[in-house]
Amino acid sequence: MPLTLATTTPGEPEIFASLQGEGPSLGRPSTFVRLSRCNLACEWCDTAYTWRFTGDNRFHRDAMAFERRENQVVMEEAELAARIAALEPDRLVITGGEPLLQGAALARMVTALNTARPGMHVEMETNSTVAPHPALDLLVHQYNVSPKLAHSGNPASLALLPERLAAWAADGRAFFKFVIAEEADLAEVMALKDAYAIPGNRLFLMPEGRSSDVIRRRSEWLADFCAANGLRFTDRLHIHLWGDTRGT
Repeated sequence: MPLTLATTTPGEPEIFASLQGEGPSLGRPSTFVRLSRCNLACEWCDTAYTWRFTGDNRFHRDAMAFERRENQVVMEEAELAARIAALEPDRLVITGGEPLLQGAALARMVTALNTARPGMHVEMETNSTVAPHPALDLLVHQYNVSPKLAHSGNPASLALLPERLAAWAADGRAFFKFVIAEEADLAEVMALKDAYAIPGNRLFLMPEGRSSDVIRRRSEWLADFCAANGLRFTDRLHIHLWGDTRGT
């Protein structure tokens, strides 16, 4: 079964080598694969082209709609594995959208990749709401889990599922990354940390923003909060280096 990917330009899948810009692997050379489709709709999402297609009435603050044909491409699992294997980095970051919606196909793709390029470190990014396919779960070295707070615009009944949050908190491979826009968001994070016993060394706070100016302004007070509360701060390195662009 083929995988549905996002695109950098019409017809060109979003597969690229760069530096990881966020979280525990920040600064590491990585190969990125961005999949299409998401089950949530964050109003500040910087990859809305993976889900907000023409006719989708879910809210986004930019009010932009993207043509599906130009922003989605289908690729066979073996072909994707070969494209990844041909790039230099030995670390793969699978992102989205919500990648775990395509878990079974991803498991077959990563299995093929492990044959073509043994030893690849596999990172999976997820919004926390979808359980990993069992076959895929065996192949993932690290989960970058980003539960969505109230300011995302998603209702907690969809975005903060207790059984999933508990499972991620219990998985030592899972690092939590919360997007923070205002100081008021911090109380929500601390309540979730306490409710699910999320260790501080696996909990990152990241300023929301699609420009260096906004990120730096929010970083000033957010970094202080992390230092005072035993949490980890993460920047958005790719935004500072290349701006809010695809394929970076």
